[in-house]
Amino acid sequence: MVLLERVRVIIMGAAGRDFHNFNVVFRDNPRYNVACFTAAQIPDIAGRNYPHMLAGKLYPKGIPIYPEERLPAMIKKFNANMVVLAYSDLSHEDVMHKASIALSSGADFMLLGPGSTMIKSKRPVISVCAVRTGAGKSQTTRKIASMLKSMRKRVVIVRHPMPYGDLSREVVQRFAAIDDLMKYNCTIEEHEEYEQHINNGFIVYAGVDYEKILREAEKEADIVIWDGGNNDFPFYKTDLHIVVADPHRPGNEVSYHPGETNVRMADVVIINKIDTAEKKNVEIVENNIKKLNPKAVIIKAKSPLSIDSPAVIKGKRVLAIEDGPTVTHGNMPIGAAGFAAKSCNAKLIDPRPYAVGSIMETYAKYPHLGPILPAMGYSNHQIKELENTVNSTPCDAVIVGTPIDLRKIIRIKKPSVKVTYSLEEIGKPDLKDIITRFLKKSK
Repeated sequence: MVLLERVRVIIMGAAGRDFHNFNVVFRDNPRYNVACFTAAQIPDIAGRNYPHMLAGKLYPKGIPIYPEERLPAMIKKFNANMVVLAYSDLSHEDVMHKASIALSSGADFMLLGPGSTMIKSKRPVISVCAVRTGAGKSQTTRKIASMLKSMRKRVVIVRHPMPYGDLSREVVQRFAAIDDLMKYNCTIEEHEEYEQHINNGFIVYAGVDYEKILREAEKEADIVIWDGGNNDFPFYKTDLHIVVADPHRPGNEVSYHPGETNVRMADVVIINKIDTAEKKNVEIVENNIKKLNPKAVIIKAKSPLSIDSPAVIKGKRVLAIEDGPTVTHGNMPIGAAGFAAKSCNAKLIDPRPYAVGSIMETYAKYPHLGPILPAMGYSNHQIKELENTVNSTPCDAVIVGTPIDLRKIIRIKKPSVKVTYSLEEIGKPDLKDIITRFLKKSK
C-alpha cells in the first residue's frame, strides 16, 4: 500500500477563526500536517504555541505561532504546500495580496467556508454577525437576548473567540458572574464583549474548542445566540442569520471579507446608525444589500447615544476614548465618544503626541487614526500604558466611548463621562416581529 505524503499547511489567523478551522478540519486528519500558525491584528499573540492538549495526537509538541510578516520564510522553512487564510475583517484587496504572497512563495491558497466549518447544534441557533467590526452587533445581540428572555426562553450566548492568554486554560470558558472575568484574566476587549451580557443575567461561553463549548451551552439553553466577532461568519449552523451593516462605511458590504459572505447568507440585514449617517450613504448600503441578497429582510435602525453627564464636556477640550477594534482594523475615524463630543460642541484633543509604548506603536500601525484614543488593553502592561496616555493628554475632560466603563479598569484623573448606545429599529418589520415569527416556525 502506498502512503500519500501529508499536505503541509500553514494557517494564517488572529487567535480565533484559525484555531476553529484547525479543530474542525485539520485536527486528527492524517491527510494534513499543519506546520504552524501565523498571527496578525492582535498585539502579542505571536510567539505562543498551540498546545498538544488542543492540537491532538498528531502534534505531540503542539504547533508554533509566528508573526504573519514571516509567512514567506515559513513557507520556505516548512516547504508548505498550502496556506489557509482564517481570519476576518479584511478588504477583498488585502485578501488577494495575502494570496499573492502565498502563491509567489510556492504554496496554494485556501479559504474554508461555512459548509466545512459550521457545527450543527441540537438547539435552535440565532446568529448576530456584521459587515464590519463596530457596526453595532453587540447592542443587537443584547436586544435579541432580552427579547427572548421576556418570552420565557432560556438563552445562552456563545461569543466568537478571543483566546489571548494561556490557551490550555481557555478551552471552554463559562462566564456567569463578573468574577469570572477576573478568573480568566480577561483583556479590555473581553470585558467589553462579556460584561454587559453578564449584567443582564445571561451566561456567556467562549474559548478555543467550539464543539465542546456548544455541547456545554446546549445543556443550559432553549436557544443559542451566536455573538459574532469582527465580521466573521458563524461557527455554528444557523437557523436565523442576522447581519448588521454600517452606513458610516458605505460600500464595505461589497468589498470586505467575509462581510459580503454574511450579507449574501443573511435572513435579516440591519442598517444601523441611520441617525448619524448621511442619507446618501444609507441608500448606498441598502441598494448594495438588495443586489447581493434580494430575499433578505432589511431593517433600518438608529443607534441613539446617552451621555451620563453632558454638562461635563459641553464646549470643553476633551479626550475621546473609543473601542479599540472599531477604530483600528475596523477603520472607523471616530466612534461613540467622537459622536458624543460633536453633539456637545466639544473640541477633540489629539492624544497622539502623548502616547507611550505599545499605544504609540498602535498609531504607527494604523496611520488612519485621528485625534482619538483606541482602548487597547491586551495585557496588564498595555493597560498601564493606556492609563498613562490618558492622564498625560492635556484636556478638560475625558469621554469614555467603550462598550464597558473603562473607568473601572484604569484610573482617569480628569473629569469624565460615559457614553452608552442602544438599538432602535425604525418601522416594520422590527426585531420583535422577526423573532416571534422565528419562534413559531421553530415549534
